[in-house]
Amino acid sequence: MLSLSPAAHTAQCLLAWYDRHHRDLPWRVSPPMARSGIMPRPYDVWLSEVMLQQTTVQAVKPYFEKFLRLWPEVTDLARADTEEVMKAWAGLGYYARARNLKKCAEVVATQHGGIFPDTEEGLKTLPGIGDYTAAAIAAIAFGRRSAVLDGNIERVFSRLYRVETPLPAAKPELRALVGEMTPEERPGDFAQGLMDLGATICTPKRPACALCPLNEDCLALKTADPETFPRKAAKKEKPVRVGAAFVAIRPDGSVLLRKRGDTGLLGGMTEVPGTEWTARIDGDTTTASRPFDAEWEACGAIIHIFTHFELRLSVYRANVAARFERNGDPATGNAWWEAAETLKDQALPTVMKKAIAQAIPDAFRPARVTKPRNVPT
Repeated sequence: MLSLSPAAHTAQCLLAWYDRHHRDLPWRVSPPMARSGIMPRPYDVWLSEVMLQQTTVQAVKPYFEKFLRLWPEVTDLARADTEEVMKAWAGLGYYARARNLKKCAEVVATQHGGIFPDTEEGLKTLPGIGDYTAAAIAAIAFGRRSAVLDGNIERVFSRLYRVETPLPAAKPELRALVGEMTPEERPGDFAQGLMDLGATICTPKRPACALCPLNEDCLALKTADPETFPRKAAKKEKPVRVGAAFVAIRPDGSVLLRKRGDTGLLGGMTEVPGTEWTARIDGDTTTASRPFDAEWEACGAIIHIFTHFELRLSVYRANVAARFERNGDPATGNAWWEAAETLKDQALPTVMKKAIAQAIPDAFRPARVTKPRNVPT
């Protein structure tokens, strides 16, 4: 009987742990499901992986389920109205992902007959799919022996092999180590097992090393403090950018909205009028840049943290008269009036919801349901 290499033995330990302790997720085919003959749907795997980029599992679950209700197949998503897709995505953040999601669905539907390519190379030709997403889909959906490397797996392997190189410089080394250990059989389960291990046991703070199936092989546990891995280069301070947001309200409670351009930060999303700020440039913070003349009242400021910078918006509110009730008013440009009742359904990114809520505190609060009093018979 041939003895297993150390890497193969570690992979077997991980798979045995995953069989017993896997998380049940709406997009996942669990080991019991796989044993009963259920196969992963590439559409589900792709959709979940795009949504999970820099977003937590708990945050993604309702969005994933909503997308499947609205667009059960990739061809349905390809035919969907882009604005409806952006509305469904609103609140999930990193909006370039939503634009690429729609483009990718269209390419799969029109150029690949609704069938996803089944190799990393083929997947990487699709919009919005990079090295990690291609490897994850290839392994999980198609059983390809691909080296999947996300944040959880980086943490597990940096501790397992005591990798001293700081991230992100350590990524090539970590990817090579993952590739060496990935088994021919069940590569998708191996990748998902590592993700689950990093999410539940090998956590960033206070890892539960005593419960880890790989603790006997973990060099960081034997020689150092696992919590200090992965090593990270010193973070640069995020620059602070400023701007202004103008919340105009009609007598009926509707709010003036407009659509951003399709490219750039928050491209294609809905916003209230505001000044021109970017990750590199400040916008005006005063009423000098107001969209039209009105009695603009300062409502304070909001802070929103983007990946590469912090944004501080001065918020102004104005109650406007009936002359602004007409859609397409030259004073407002590409804008429309959205009823208070449907404001929450628009493709508003979180930063714009914050600005509106600063001016209208009850804008996104659920309406209270008044219970009728008991009437004596």
